[in-house]
Amino acid sequence: MAAAAAASASSVASSSLVPKKTFSFAPLHASLPVPKFLNGSGRRPSSSSSLRKTGWGSVLVAPSGRKAVVCSSSSSSSSLPLPAALLFDCDGVLVDTEKDGHRISFNETFAERELGVSWDVQLYGELLKIGGGKERMTAYFDKTGWPVKAPKTEEERKEFIASLHKRKTELFMALIEKKLLPLRPGVERLIDEALAKGVKVAVCSTSNEKAVAAIVSFLLGPDKADKITIFAGDVVPRKKPDPAIYLLAAETLGVDPSSCVVVEDSAIGLSAAKAAGMTCIVTKSGYTAEENFVTADAVFDCIGDPPEVRFDLTFCANLLQKQYVS
Repeated sequence: MAAAAAASASSVASSSLVPKKTFSFAPLHASLPVPKFLNGSGRRPSSSSSLRKTGWGSVLVAPSGRKAVVCSSSSSSSSLPLPAALLFDCDGVLVDTEKDGHRISFNETFAERELGVSWDVQLYGELLKIGGGKERMTAYFDKTGWPVKAPKTEEERKEFIASLHKRKTELFMALIEKKLLPLRPGVERLIDEALAKGVKVAVCSTSNEKAVAAIVSFLLGPDKADKITIFAGDVVPRKKPDPAIYLLAAETLGVDPSSCVVVEDSAIGLSAAKAAGMTCIVTKSGYTAEENFVTADAVFDCIGDPPEVRFDLTFCANLLQKQYVS
């Protein structure tokens, strides 16, 4: 399997404990430029608009109740040029891993080290506004105070965080190997369609490369895994919402960013994709359903399998065409 190598990670400091109710992280993507939203009417919807599926495809439903067809895979022209590459986020897109996968593995690691730390479902949802597991732990300890067993110097704390993350990844991979966390609906179908038509496929994630590789290999199988390039972990120095990982993917795959379609599930991932100049479809996940996706090119609850297919490769080609003519 093709996989990219690593670069550097996070910084560390300390503070004192604060009550959980006051614990909050601001989104890191607020300062990024907001690209134009493209839909079937060529207009940008309000933040309260939503995309709903009908028998004809996806429909934009505005607060006024007026509807505008965004795109329909059944009515699209098969002669449209396909995307040069289909780029998937991992957690929340390939597998809904966060609540019952990564969170559980973090907590098991904390318990093993007797750190006196446990992340509940609501708190972990706040922490997901920070891209990357090592960065997530560092920000949490900076905010709430470092455990008594943690070292005192910055360099030692970086090593401490790295060791926690390594153990957390081992525990997470055990869950994946047991296939306790299934692929989301439509993921394998869309990947199969892309590979069959010569579209390059990659996974671009802030998660550890070994964990992402395990998901791809164990859940999609080794034959597909050999055809999928992985960009993950510390392969870039700045993680999402920075566009670095998507720009690296385009450069490595030898494709123009404007010819790529990204499938994301979070606002920080969407910001990264749009800042890279790419078309982005959002498939909402358990933790991200209420996030603001106004800059997305389309939003769905999932990719979908028959008879509930939400979109296919032709739909992706239609979105690219709308970008070119707008």
